[in-house]
Amino acid sequence: MIAGFGRSCLLRPDGGALMPAHARNRRLEMVAGDRVQLLERGVIEAVAPRRSVFARASEFRTKVLAANVTRVVILAACEPSFADELICRMLVVAERCALPALVALNKIDLAARCDAARERLEPFRVAGYPVIELAAKFDVAPLRPHLQGERTLLAGQSGMGKSTLVRALVPDAEVRIGEISRFLDAGRQSTTASRLYSLDAESEIVDTPGVSEFGLAGLSARDIAEGFREFAPHASGCRFNDCRHLAEPSCAVRAAAASGAIHPRRLELYERIVRLEKAK
Repeated sequence: MIAGFGRSCLLRPDGGALMPAHARNRRLEMVAGDRVQLLERGVIEAVAPRRSVFARASEFRTKVLAANVTRVVILAACEPSFADELICRMLVVAERCALPALVALNKIDLAARCDAARERLEPFRVAGYPVIELAAKFDVAPLRPHLQGERTLLAGQSGMGKSTLVRALVPDAEVRIGEISRFLDAGRQSTTASRLYSLDAESEIVDTPGVSEFGLAGLSARDIAEGFREFAPHASGCRFNDCRHLAEPSCAVRAAAASGAIHPRRLELYERIVRLEKAK
């Protein structure tokens, strides 16, 4: 599936041209990246089992952003300021989906702002995530090797330059967006949905709407801790097997943060996320 809104969607059948379709009933949830079973007259009968699901969850609703992706790229920028907590939250989902992820720092042409942005991304480097730098307005070459042969989900908060990045990767993106809107007859509403674009015969990207929050409702402290990859090597040394790495005595994860083996900011963000999700 290329894109959708509600029960309407735009498909590219195997070896075929784009075509509009709609779900047979309201129970079918379709997102960019899904494979579906299509009946006559553009009616979707079923959605195939998904190999991966990238979703955010509030107390009342789970919003699936894309299906069957193989990599996640989270976009940050030198300007405006980005929320490192938001990056952490998205990385938790990537880890739980076993999806390789990296952080891309955009707008490095704004040299005066870069040092502060790099410093804020240092905890992610220490945790083992690749952090690449680019100026999407001028050159996206640093990112291209990471996209080759993958279906990559592009995520990030508003203002990070994701639209500029997509236009650089997909020069006719505006034409394709217009085509999607025309097929769906959804106009402005279609811009709130994820969209899949082909880069070449082997590579695709899924552009997702910019976000200002990314809920992890339904995840326990232990679930969230599993999304912090650098905790695992130390967690076996905790005094309690069910240690949440919050206030328990003899916590090896907290000791590792105190010694610098885990970046203290990552532990701080973990504690904040657990506290906020528990309060909801």
